Amino acid sequence: MAEPTALGGRDDAGHTAFAVLCAISFCHLLNDMMQSLLPAIYPMLKTSFALDFVQVGLISFTYQVTASLLQPLVGSYTDRKPKPYSLAVGMTFTLLGLLLLSGVNRFGLLLAAAATVGIGSSVFHPESSRVARMASGGRLGFAQAFFQVGGNAGSALGPLLAAFIVLPFGRHSVAWFSIAALVGIFVLYQVGTWYKHHRTRKSAARAVVTEGPPVSKRIIRRSLAVLMALVFSKYFYLASLTSYYEFFLISKFHVSVRSAQIYLFLFLGAVAAGTIIGGPVGDRLGRKVVIWCSILGVLPFTLALPYATLLWTAILSVVIGVILASAFSAILVYAQELVPGKVGMISGLFFGLAFGMGGIGAAVLGWMADHTGIDFVYKVCSFLPAMGLLTALLPNLKTAAQRERRESLATASQRA
Repeated sequence: MAEPTALGGRDDAGHTAFAVLCAISFCHLLNDMMQSLLPAIYPMLKTSFALDFVQVGLISFTYQVTASLLQPLVGSYTDRKPKPYSLAVGMTFTLLGLLLLSGVNRFGLLLAAAATVGIGSSVFHPESSRVARMASGGRLGFAQAFFQVGGNAGSALGPLLAAFIVLPFGRHSVAWFSIAALVGIFVLYQVGTWYKHHRTRKSAARAVVTEGPPVSKRIIRRSLAVLMALVFSKYFYLASLTSYYEFFLISKFHVSVRSAQIYLFLFLGAVAAGTIIGGPVGDRLGRKVVIWCSILGVLPFTLALPYATLLWTAILSVVIGVILASAFSAILVYAQELVPGKVGMISGLFFGLAFGMGGIGAAVLGWMADHTGIDFVYKVCSFLPAMGLLTALLPNLKTAAQRERRESLATASQRA
């Protein structure tokens, strides 16, 4: 009989530890809510620091690239030497970054605050993704989607809280969100205790040892390259919405900053809904089906967005958010199945790639907006989902694994 964990979940094989998933998803909400405050207050920072679009993009670049470069390193290290309480440490960095952001008076210190928040993200995401997989009970897509939807909900709340708290009370009110960070540190310490006990169970250890790659190394390399290209298209496009959607609405439709932040909240809320849909659908129909529908399926809507009215812009952005967001949990679990036993490294690589593409996209699109206008940025980015055609190069993992086994058995029989 399975022993109850400190959080009330069950860690025996085949049973999803819902209490642990709820805890890690809740902390993902807190983490990404605090981190999304930074892009949500870009208009305020642009005015108070007299920034141009290139400098706004540089803030995003600093935050995103700090996170993206460190995440694969953190994940690879913890694959070899698990650190159950590193989650709480990551949240501590986010806390320090928020406090710094609320009080800086120079652009260089603003970049330092963004980098500190990025470090917190680099520790939190690969390790929390590992915990979600450990607590999945075999429902891998559902667990990753449930974990990620907390982050999407937090990202959606950030602009709303910025509109109703930070905007009226000023940038110093960002420090108030340190309370959320302290709550997250406490919960993540409890999750760390569950993680510490769970990883010692022999059933988990045997699962890691006996897992083997489902396809050849050549196919793995090709498939990972395709998945990275798809992540590039997804997050480069998302950078145009998360970093510049407010500016686009203000420039094209002359809405107020608060109204633009509410529209951004609607889009990010749609991203949260799409994330939770994609995981269970991937468990049932297969990851490749979800990747096809999510990346390529959003293309007609992205092509229409730059030419839409304000009402249709809001509607299309919601549709785009739902469809496009369903891809990441499918991509991540697909990659984890390609390279079993390297959950931390793969999670860090793909979360890091997502952050990196967002950061590079923000910087490049900021430069483009300064030189060509924000409307042109959205026209160019609307073609990015066409890269979803690359999904045709991904193997069906179950079919490929079965074929590889048959070929191995046939070769062994011939040698015998």
